[in-house]
Amino acid sequence: MIAAMKPSYAILGATGAVGREFLAILEQRATPMRSLRLLASARSAGQRVDFRGEKLTVEEIGPKSFEGIDIALFSAGASVSKEWAPVATKAGARVIDNSSAFRMDPAIPLVIPEINPQAIGNARIIANPNCSTIIMNMAVWPLHKRHRVRRIVVSTYQAVSGAGWSAMQELEHQSRAVLSGTSHDTGIFPHQIAFNLFSHNTAIGPDGYNVEETKLVQETRKIFAEPNLAITATCIRVPVMRAHSESINLTFESPISEVTVREILTEAPGVLIVDDRAANKFPMPLDASGQDDVLVGRIRQDISQPDGRGIDLFVSGDQLRKGAALNTIQIAECIGR
Repeated sequence: MIAAMKPSYAILGATGAVGREFLAILEQRATPMRSLRLLASARSAGQRVDFRGEKLTVEEIGPKSFEGIDIALFSAGASVSKEWAPVATKAGARVIDNSSAFRMDPAIPLVIPEINPQAIGNARIIANPNCSTIIMNMAVWPLHKRHRVRRIVVSTYQAVSGAGWSAMQELEHQSRAVLSGTSHDTGIFPHQIAFNLFSHNTAIGPDGYNVEETKLVQETRKIFAEPNLAITATCIRVPVMRAHSESINLTFESPISEVTVREILTEAPGVLIVDDRAANKFPMPLDASGQDDVLVGRIRQDISQPDGRGIDLFVSGDQLRKGAALNTIQIAECIGR
């Protein structure tokens, strides 16, 4: 039914960092739609937003907000998603949720369109993976598909954009304060983020892994349909405004050459190789910011694995685009075809 006509869209969390990216990407991609409704909390209701030459008014979320909506894009936090996703689906909408609320529910697909679009099916709720999971697996999946990966060791360098608009402002304000020698407070983060870095500020479990690290492990296994894939992660917050970077070490089941890795990644959708050893030019968050592709470089044989089964990579990807809003909209476009 949706494919027969242009779908009607709603965005919940329209005034947040990801919500703003939803609007920018929908406009840039000229995504077909019949109408667009912007939803947020009472605090943001009444704001006026430019979209495709019109001024749209943000509405307060309510019981009737999803009437007549085909596709609802959610980015307002897990508790909000749990409250309003059932309301939206009951009204007939299909929900694509950018929070952690439904990711590990076995009945709800967790989708990266370049990897498992077939998982969407007729699901009424589709979960968008964590940003770090998406950025890592845009590079890992094409390799795994051709030469099975046996183990992944990943360290992330996560920009403040992952914690939302207020966190981005906090980095800016703290940086100005430090450089001017004035006092400053912490707010979104537990430690000073300006000119500093620290372990990702999510709760630590009894196994010593924080929530972000556990997400990377569990979500990758679900997306790959590989429940026993060996993965370990260390997630770090860094004083970068936008775009996450990750150092990835892979162990394959059989030997694989650096040349083969380059060939596979050159053909992979959504990936751009940036790997100029002579110029010492590799993926950087500054270059990845505002880009749809995930940048991949530092491609080299792991010399600690003399049997040729080890490969090292470094990636950078825009957390607000492919790591969040773009992936969500790509899922919506799959539904709307």
